[in-house]
Amino acid sequence: MPLSTKTPLSEELKRLVGQPAAAIDTPALVADLDAMQRNLSRMAEFARKHDIRWRPHAKMHKSSALARLQMQAGAIGVCVQKTSEAEAMAAGGVNNIYISNEVVAPAKLARVADLAHALATDHGQLAIAVDNIEGVRRLANAMNDRRQNGPPAIIDVFVEIDVGQGRCGVPPGRLALDLALEIRRHAALRFAGLQAYHGRAQHLRSPQARRDAIAQVVQDVQFTRKLIEREGIPVELVTGAGTGSMVCEAASGVFGELQAGSFLFMDADYAANERDPAQPQFEHALFVKSQVMSSSLLHAVCDAGHKSHAIDSGLPKVLALEPTGELDYLNGGDEHGLLKPARGNERVPRLDETIWLIPGHCDPTVNLHSYLIGVVGGLERGRVDKIIRIDARGALT
Repeated sequence: MPLSTKTPLSEELKRLVGQPAAAIDTPALVADLDAMQRNLSRMAEFARKHDIRWRPHAKMHKSSALARLQMQAGAIGVCVQKTSEAEAMAAGGVNNIYISNEVVAPAKLARVADLAHALATDHGQLAIAVDNIEGVRRLANAMNDRRQNGPPAIIDVFVEIDVGQGRCGVPPGRLALDLALEIRRHAALRFAGLQAYHGRAQHLRSPQARRDAIAQVVQDVQFTRKLIEREGIPVELVTGAGTGSMVCEAASGVFGELQAGSFLFMDADYAANERDPAQPQFEHALFVKSQVMSSSLLHAVCDAGHKSHAIDSGLPKVLALEPTGELDYLNGGDEHGLLKPARGNERVPRLDETIWLIPGHCDPTVNLHSYLIGVVGGLERGRVDKIIRIDARGALT
């Protein structure tokens, strides 16, 4: 069942709107809406310049409100990774959704079929990725079962090829053709093209390393595409790419759609990449607001530990602002963060000082929070403009 998007906000949260950012209790997940809007505008302009579709990953922000904002800016729709994420997006008014992942459990496929029909009724479209024959047949069965109880709908199906991620997908070549042929045997399924996402390439630090990785992806895609098209099956779309490598896919002449999502918030790990000159200058827009709760001669302690931010891509970075200066964030456990002066800074933060953390990885950090506090006018002197629900928090099925 879709997650509810109607949980009422507390009166305390409602009262925050219009107040200074200083009024936000800690720890809290905060978006700099001005920086976020600039990132969004730069992405939209990049896509227009390269005449390429973009379908950002909503698994990053998990918010139907932000998904709708992206579509208003020109996105064709959104990607998700889970059936329940797709349900949450649809419940929030998003009607063009791609589950860029394999779903094989019959109970989940029944939900996929229900959602495909619901979106079609609302003039929307659902798509999904596959990488095995059995998955295709189960999907077709689920769609046919659902057809018996309502008007027919067709789901778009992308064949995923493994282009270096080493996760899901069939090897480039014959197995992808076999899947395309199987999809075309089922009236409720439409072969939509190829999914070719290289996740490992996103975090290769140098632009040249990313270019080299995607050059191999392009070769694999071209080989597979020609093999399928020789059988008279058009490959109308190749979709993939992420924030780290999107300039390479956009310039390839092979990809027709970009799935980059993290550009909207830009976490600390993506910022560690050496920027490709062809890529827009994306800014940090997601922060965890924290406060110093203890201070001693050599270090201070803030109230944002690992329960407020993900650490799979490293510890958060501290945004250097006056008067705190450069600080290192060290592991303090679930509820605490250790702060020590860095790079010549000798000042230890005092009790009650505000600390703004840049998460190492935005996606799982967002999933730890129920809402996002949007600030305009800057983090230090700005005001709370809106509270954004994280509709798909915990949407893991």
